[in-house]
Amino acid sequence: MIGANELKRKALIEIDGQPFKVLEVTFASPSARGASTMVKAKVRNLINGAVLDKNFKSGEKFDEPDVEIIKATFLYADAEGFHFMDDVSYEQFRFSAEKIGGLKHYLKDGTAVQGLKYKGEVANFELPLCVDLTVTYAEPATRADSGSGSSTKNATLETGLNVRVPLYIKDGDVVRVNTETGEVSGRA
Repeated sequence: MIGANELKRKALIEIDGQPFKVLEVTFASPSARGASTMVKAKVRNLINGAVLDKNFKSGEKFDEPDVEIIKATFLYADAEGFHFMDDVSYEQFRFSAEKIGGLKHYLKDGTAVQGLKYKGEVANFELPLCVDLTVTYAEPATRADSGSGSSTKNATLETGLNVRVPLYIKDGDVVRVNTETGEVSGRA
């Protein structure tokens, strides 16, 4: 059991039978005598990805969820969904296009991910912080771009993701993309 006053970033807890990961935690001590410390936490549901703000009393306790983190690889996408493989057991699992959502723009064949098994079933996955993707189309840079102070231009990556890239990036270049912000940090 984990006490609310012991919560830390990245801790895994179970709330109402659902597994959550703590993203942020702050402690608020009330000025009234006898009042207990309040713990404010931003948590992400590991099954559906929903982010919630929760308040707890310092005396509350949480069970640790039955979550196992596995190394997995994205294999391919088809009409049935997005297919992955557990790197240790070689078992394959898939997620629907609805569950993947916008994360599809960061997945290309062979992308390493972390799978989250909850009670023996793969419930979700986490992308690496950065992925390397090839530019399939980059707008041509003009002299006016550098003169007007603009240092970026639009580009389309191999997965269909549209991003802003530095002016020197051209078709065929491989760029590093942050999967949390969607920003390009430069050539890979």
